[in-house]
Amino acid sequence: MSPPIIKRYFLAVNRYKWVIPAGVAVGLGAAGVIAIQPEAPPSYLAEASLVSNAPPIAFSTIGTEVRQPVETFTAETLLPRELIEAIAKEVGLQPKELNSNIAVKIGAGGDKAKDGGGKAQIDVTYKDRDQQRAVSVIGQVTQRIVEQSRSNNSARLRSVIDSIQQRLPTVKSELTTTENALENFDRSQGPQILAAQDGSIIKSITGSQQQARDLQLQLDGVNTQIRSLQTKLGLDPNQAYVSSALSADPIIAALRAQIQQVESQMAVLGKDLRSEHPQMVTLRKQQEAFNEELRRRAAEVIGGNGSAAPLIGNVRQDSSLDPARQQLANTLVNLKTQQETLQQQLISTARSQQELRQEFSSIPNKQMERVRLEDQVRLKKSLYDQMQQKLVDARAAEAETVSSLSLAKNPSVAPASLKAPKSIPITLGIGGVVGLVVGAGLVFLLDTLEGTFYTEEDLREAIRQQDVPILGVLPRVKSFIPGSSPVLAQPNSPYFEYYERFRSNLRLSDVKAPRVVMVISTVDGEGKTVTAYNLAIASARAGKRTLLVEADLRSGSASHYVHLSPDPDSQVEPLRFLGQISNCIRLAPDVENLYVVPSPGPQQQSASIVESSEMRRLLEDARGRFDLVILDSPALSKCNDALLLEPLTDGMILVTRPGVTQQSLLETAIDQLNESDNLRLLGAVTNGADIQLPRSVEDAMLAEAQEMLSTEGVASSHQGVPTPHLN
Repeated sequence: MSPPIIKRYFLAVNRYKWVIPAGVAVGLGAAGVIAIQPEAPPSYLAEASLVSNAPPIAFSTIGTEVRQPVETFTAETLLPRELIEAIAKEVGLQPKELNSNIAVKIGAGGDKAKDGGGKAQIDVTYKDRDQQRAVSVIGQVTQRIVEQSRSNNSARLRSVIDSIQQRLPTVKSELTTTENALENFDRSQGPQILAAQDGSIIKSITGSQQQARDLQLQLDGVNTQIRSLQTKLGLDPNQAYVSSALSADPIIAALRAQIQQVESQMAVLGKDLRSEHPQMVTLRKQQEAFNEELRRRAAEVIGGNGSAAPLIGNVRQDSSLDPARQQLANTLVNLKTQQETLQQQLISTARSQQELRQEFSSIPNKQMERVRLEDQVRLKKSLYDQMQQKLVDARAAEAETVSSLSLAKNPSVAPASLKAPKSIPITLGIGGVVGLVVGAGLVFLLDTLEGTFYTEEDLREAIRQQDVPILGVLPRVKSFIPGSSPVLAQPNSPYFEYYERFRSNLRLSDVKAPRVVMVISTVDGEGKTVTAYNLAIASARAGKRTLLVEADLRSGSASHYVHLSPDPDSQVEPLRFLGQISNCIRLAPDVENLYVVPSPGPQQQSASIVESSEMRRLLEDARGRFDLVILDSPALSKCNDALLLEPLTDGMILVTRPGVTQQSLLETAIDQLNESDNLRLLGAVTNGADIQLPRSVEDAMLAEAQEMLSTEGVASSHQGVPTPHLN
C-alpha cells in the first residue's frame, strides 16, 4: 500500500488535471523564447592582480598597526560607489553597467601561497565588448584602488593622531589633579603618618599612661589625708571651709563675745529679776540685736559678697574653731582643692590618651589612602607617558605612510570564453522539465490550500489530535446493480461486519450502553443518513429492538431505503403526526426488530417542531420501549437542530468522509462540542473508506448481480462489468 501522502497527491492530481499540462506548456513557451534569442557579441576580459605592500624601512610601530591588512578588504570597500561613478564618467559608461561587469576576488596568490608562504592577492577582472576600453578601465580601477588604500591608511593614522591630541589635555589634567591630591594629603596627614612610623605616637601614649599612673598615686595620697582630717575634725571639706571662714573673721568673734557677755548678765540677773524687768528686757533686746548682726555678718562672710557660693549653717557653732583646728580646717580645704585638680588632670590625661589611640588606629587607613593616591599618580603618569610616546610615534609614521596594496600583475586583456551555441531541443526539454516540476508543486500547493481531507489516514489523524475516539472505519459500499441502495438491507452483505464492529464499539464507549444516540455531520454529503440506517440495521439484526428517528425535518424522508413510504398527511400536520406515537412508528418489512419514524419534512418551522413537547414525548416513550434509538439529524453547518435535540439523547456520533469533510469545519465543530459541558460527543466514524474486499467476494457479488439482472431481463443492456454504485 502506498504511503498516505502519495495517495493524497495522486488524488490532488486527479482533481487538478489541468495544472501540470499548463505548467509544461508555460515551461516550453519560456524555453522557446530563450532558444530564439540571438547570441551575444564576443566580449573581452581584462584582469590585473594586487598584492600586499609594506614600506621598505619602518622606524615606527604604529604605522604597521594602523595599515589595513589585505585580508580585511572586501569587494564593497575596494570598489565603493564613488570610485565606480568616477571611472564610469571618464570612460562614458553608466555606473550600474560598469559595476555589473567588474569582479573582485580576494585570496592567496603565487606559487608560495599554495604552501602558505605567499602574499595575500586581489584579482580584479573587467568584462567589456570594447578591448581598448577594457584595458583602460582595469588600469584606472587598479590605480584608484592603490591610491584609495594609501589615503585610507593616511586617514586612519591622522585619526589616531587627532584622537591622542584630543585626549591628551584631559589625561594631563587628571594627572595634575591626582598629584595635587597626593600633595595635599601629605601636607595634612603626613606628620601623623611620620609620627606613627618613627614611634612618636607610641611614646606619647606610653607617657600619657605613666602620667595617669602618677596622678592616680597622688590622688590616692590626697584622698587618704582628706579622710584623716575629716575624722579628726568631724567635718567634711565644705563644713571645714565654712567654720574656718567664720572663725577667722574678727567682727564675728567680737559679736560672739558680746553675745556671750549679754547672756552671762542675763543669767546672773535672771536669778533676781523677772523677765518683765526693764533691765532684762534691755538685755534681751541687746541679745537679739547682736544675734541679728551676727547673722548678717555671717551671711556676708559665707556669701563671699556675691563671689563665693553661699553656705548655711549654725554660725555660733561653726565659728567656734580654735587656731589649731582652724589650721586643720584650712588644710582640709586645700586638700579638697588639690583632689579636684588631680581628678581633672586625670580626666584630661585619659582623654588625651584616647585621642592618641584613635589617631594611631587611623594610621593604617591613612597609609592605604596614600598608597592609593600614589598608585593613581603612577597610573596617570604611565598613561600620559604612553600617549606622549604614541603621539611621537604616530607623527613619525606619517612620513612612512604607503598603500596597503601594490600592482603585482600588469593589466592584460584576452577574449572571454566562447559559449557553445544553444541547442533548441535541449532548451525546450529543460523548459518542459521545469514546467512539469512547477506544475507538480502547484498541484501540491493547491491541495494544501483547499483544506479538505481526501484520505482517510489524514482524516483519522485529525480526529485523534482532537482527542475524539474513533468508533469505526466504514467502507464505501460497492454495488454492481445500477440504482441499488447503499443501505445494507440484505443479510448476506460483506460490509455488514464493519457496521457490527461500529455497534460494538459504541456499546463499549464512555457512556455504557447508550440507549438514545444522535448521528451528526458537519456538512451534507458525508453519509450521515446511510450510516444511521446501517447502524440501525446492524443493531436490529443483533436482536435489539431498534428505532430510527428521521430528525432531519429540513429534508425529505429516506425511509424508501427499507421499503417504507412516509404518511402523506404527516407533512401537512407534523405535530399531530409525531404526537400519535402508535401511528408515526413504522415497522420495516425487510428487517426484523427495526422500526422507523419517517421525516415529515421538509418543514419551514423545523426548529419549533424539534423543540415541541410532541417530539420530547416521542423520544421519552421510545427510550422506555426500545433497546436503541438512533436520531438522524441535519448537518451542523446547516442549522442548530442537532444541538436542540442533544439534551434528549445520551450523546452524539460524528460522521466524516474523505473528500467531503473540511478541516476548518471539523475542528470548529469538535472544539464547540468538547468545550461545552452540556454537549456529549461519544466519538466519530470515518465513512467512505477505501477498503478492498477479497477478490472472491467481489466475484461472488458480480455473479449475483448478473444473475439478478438476467432474471429481470435487463442483462442485454449491461454488457461487461457494470459500473459499481458507491455510497
